Amino acid sequence: MWAMCERGVLALGLVCLAGALAAAEPDEALRAQLAWQIALDRVGFSGGILDGKVGPKGKLATREFQHARGLPATGALDPRTAEALGVAPDRALAPYTVTAADLALVGPLPTTWPEKSKQDRLPYPSLDEALAERFHCTRALLAALNPGKEIARLAAGDSLLAPAIAPSPPIPRAEALEVNLTEKVIRAFGEGGKLVGLFHCSIAADKARLPSGQASVIVISENPAYTFDPKMWPEVKDVTQKLTIPPGPRNPVGLCWIGLSLPGYGMHGTPMPEMIGKTGSHGCFRLTNWDALRLAKMVRVGTPVRFTARPGD
Repeated sequence: MWAMCERGVLALGLVCLAGALAAAEPDEALRAQLAWQIALDRVGFSGGILDGKVGPKGKLATREFQHARGLPATGALDPRTAEALGVAPDRALAPYTVTAADLALVGPLPTTWPEKSKQDRLPYPSLDEALAERFHCTRALLAALNPGKEIARLAAGDSLLAPAIAPSPPIPRAEALEVNLTEKVIRAFGEGGKLVGLFHCSIAADKARLPSGQASVIVISENPAYTFDPKMWPEVKDVTQKLTIPPGPRNPVGLCWIGLSLPGYGMHGTPMPEMIGKTGSHGCFRLTNWDALRLAKMVRVGTPVRFTARPGD
């Protein structure tokens, strides 16, 4: 059906596309939705974590991509948008063989801050978390794609079906960032003010900690350590001094820190990618690790950052 869409005229493509997204069998519909999400992820217009269900985040990302490409900004996946994105449902899934390197990413993860500070690294606590992050998806999606398999118990050499994360095209330079505190998104603008990326984020749970005005990037650090200050974590009652928390994917700022000129504020990764946009931060702007790493490649020290609270601004 999708092959016909790609070869056919616009009208035939529209009929095929609608059929794939609305009237297909569940497996076919999942591939169609997942292919849409993967394509957005590939070009740096995040539709949220991959789960096979294009929701409000995915439609916002689609609308922003359409606007950037001069297409009708509807948020719907019409044939012209599908072609521009390179949506390919027949290539949305691929087999993957677990490696020893995957297993090496997994290890014990302490639960208390003093115990965490004594580790050399904060690893993934289970293989399904490591693989879900590799494929930018939820653990539930991996489980649904692999019925009867315990993903967390796979060994090196075992295979599974996973989203086919495509290599990204060259990552564009961002000349400016805008953080929309209402939409909970970070927009990246390139030369001439063209939108070149969009990333969903979590913002401060305490509205009094939301910044305003202007800032700039002052440091970019991959695989950072984290300074735990109990003054910033009032919910933690058993720590009275600052602690150095080692690097790793389950570090509080994940795999990347983009520090801002506002003291204590930054854009960073997360140990809980499935909670982006669902829970508040202590003040910073939290992204999935893969989005934070991509954003870090787009900016440089000195990149200006603007904060706004107006919807769609």
